[in-house]
Amino acid sequence: MKEQIKDTLIIVGFIWLVWLVDFLLPFINLNQYGIEPRTLHGLIGILFAPFLHANIFHLISNTVPLTVLLFILIKFYEKQAIIVIFLSIILGGTLVWLFGRSAIHVGASGLIYSLAAFNVVFGFLQKKFVNIAISLLVVFLYGGLIWGIFPTWYFISWEGHLFGAVVGVLLAFILNKNKSIDEKV
Repeated sequence: MKEQIKDTLIIVGFIWLVWLVDFLLPFINLNQYGIEPRTLHGLIGILFAPFLHANIFHLISNTVPLTVLLFILIKFYEKQAIIVIFLSIILGGTLVWLFGRSAIHVGASGLIYSLAAFNVVFGFLQKKFVNIAISLLVVFLYGGLIWGIFPTWYFISWEGHLFGAVVGVLLAFILNKNKSIDEKV
């Protein structure tokens, strides 16, 4: 358990470190490296956007769900964790870059939506009591996230939420299918 907590805190701590650097060095604006859809400059945001936040309130609102969902992923789906995190960032960010509205999209919420969707769907696909219980826990804690996939406030990247959730569901099915193939061999 200590290892999973450490891994979770390293990722979340890195996001806080990036925000702190951005805050303490006002002559640079790291948010300019977010996802800017359909621009060459915005491609770099596919990698960097989850680590950038508009302000301290944005960072705080992402910290708790990111910490909880990362911990659940790393603790219960350790073999899938790295690929889920990496592909959630890359595929979710790419979809935002391709289809998002013209704005600079920053924040870890796309990753949060992907982790929530993956944890729920993959848990049910495992068809084991513990995994289903984990899925139900995530639904109980974060089921309200579903409303974030719809356009509400102009300053919230609902596209990041939507595409993150889509990627999480797809990864759950793909990784479950690959697991089933591995078990048959």
